Amino acid sequence: MIATPPTEPTLTDVIEKLDTLSSRVDHLSTRVDNLATDVEKFNDRFSNYQQATQWVVQLAFTLIASATITVIITSVLRR
Repeated sequence: MIATPPTEPTLTDVIEKLDTLSSRVDHLSTRVDNLATDVEKFNDRFSNYQQATQWVVQLAFTLIASATITVIITSVLRR
């Protein structure tokens, strides 16, 4: 059995590999940009959700306080 020596890559092979890597990097860059946009949208939605939740909690406490004051005032005035 005769061993064939490994062939050295040619300049054309190296250029093809670089083109392939360049296209992969471009693809990854596009995906990272898309991901950054998605994260920004999620942050906006989360911020809106958090603010709405705070408003609901404030409304609930206001209603509880109003009801408590109403009960206290009516019970005091009826005596």
